[in-house]
Amino acid sequence: METNETLDRYQRTQDAFEAVLTTVSPEQWDAPSACEHWTARDVTGHVVWGLEVLRHHLTGQEYTVPNGPAGSEKPGELAGEDPLGRWRETRETTAALITGDVLDRPAPAWYVANRSDATVTDYLALLTFDTLVHTWDVGAALGVDVRMEPDIVAPSFSLARLIISRTPGTFGPKVKPEPGADQQTRFLAFLGRSA
Repeated sequence: METNETLDRYQRTQDAFEAVLTTVSPEQWDAPSACEHWTARDVTGHVVWGLEVLRHHLTGQEYTVPNGPAGSEKPGELAGEDPLGRWRETRETTAALITGDVLDRPAPAWYVANRSDATVTDYLALLTFDTLVHTWDVGAALGVDVRMEPDIVAPSFSLARLIISRTPGTFGPKVKPEPGADQQTRFLAFLGRSA
């Protein structure tokens, strides 16, 4: 049951990311996002990178492009001149490989290096967390009111508490949320973002 729920949350988060990307005008791709040091194009390139890691892993290849991981420079190069088109293409080709028989396989190597028992399902949970945060990063910078679904925020918040490191170029210091802040605001504050 948990695997199906993880896959469902992953797909809904990707839908939300795409919905925000469709609001980005051509001149806004190189505007700053709410993810420090990255533009909307950079954020999109980073999210594309995460999918490419999975796609290559599921086809028996290693994806070693250096400019996609958290904190890397110029991940926007992975998004190219048409970030929305690149996102859609990568999403579609990766989705075709995510079938029931791969979900219990070991996760991509760089993730297994940190969690030896991690499966593809666990990696989908990581992609859900990452895409969820970056949906807000792009949307907030463009004035889009991104509302996260509580049943996606809760497991993403739990995962964030386990895996994030506060290093330059990744996550900044926690922000103190206002008393009585909702779960989304607390989640973003934990990740160093002011909602």
